[in-house]
Amino acid sequence: MHNVLFEQTERLTVLQADELLQLNQKLENQTAEQRVRWALDYLPQNIMLSSSFGIQAAVMLHMVTRQYPDIPVVLTDTGHLFPETYQFIDQLTDRLKLNLKVYRAELSPAWQEARLGKLWEQGLEGIEQYNKLNKVEPMQRAISELGVKTWFAGLRRSQSDSREKLSVLQQLDKQFKVYPILDWSNKDVHYYLKEHDLPYHPLWEQGYVSVGDWHSSRPLELGMTEQETRFDGLVRECGLHEFGDGI
Repeated sequence: MHNVLFEQTERLTVLQADELLQLNQKLENQTAEQRVRWALDYLPQNIMLSSSFGIQAAVMLHMVTRQYPDIPVVLTDTGHLFPETYQFIDQLTDRLKLNLKVYRAELSPAWQEARLGKLWEQGLEGIEQYNKLNKVEPMQRAISELGVKTWFAGLRRSQSDSREKLSVLQQLDKQFKVYPILDWSNKDVHYYLKEHDLPYHPLWEQGYVSVGDWHSSRPLELGMTEQETRFDGLVRECGLHEFGDGI
């Protein structure tokens, strides 16, 4: 089998399962920065970085834009983010000169609520419908409009049990996804932010370890896991990292 990590002379296309496994074994031994460099050099274009501008978002935004300053940074805006989040978006966009692309549901938050009620208060089914309307469909539209073939995201295994078995490189139906900091701990994140003088999300100081919408995020309390701070623990994923998953 050819060495798909070091010997390719052109960008990769479709990988067989055994090739993907071999590649991930090698990527596990690379630094996060090396993973970003490799992906930029050898995975298909166009390439994007998704960000929710959450607690530790500055890490990926800084790390990737250092190597690809003009990379499209895609945010799906539900219209229900904390005021602090919108301020954080402005702060990081200005400081890092981000090429920010904001996508939203075609129905406004007010119109959704008038028609459907407060979906986030309607149990698991309501939450899933809310996420599909406000996260999944806008992201699919972004991928289509931008012609995305490679997608960087800042998921980490330690964040939830649904992420524990992820690999650094994932092959979806029509895209590759890359998780450069997948194996990082909270301590790794802290040291990176400190080394580069980067901020946590403002709500970090109020006990939040994960921040999404104001109506479905809560501070971490004694005895809680990180994933229980979102949607009352009913779901951990908002849907963005579930649709179209492949090998």
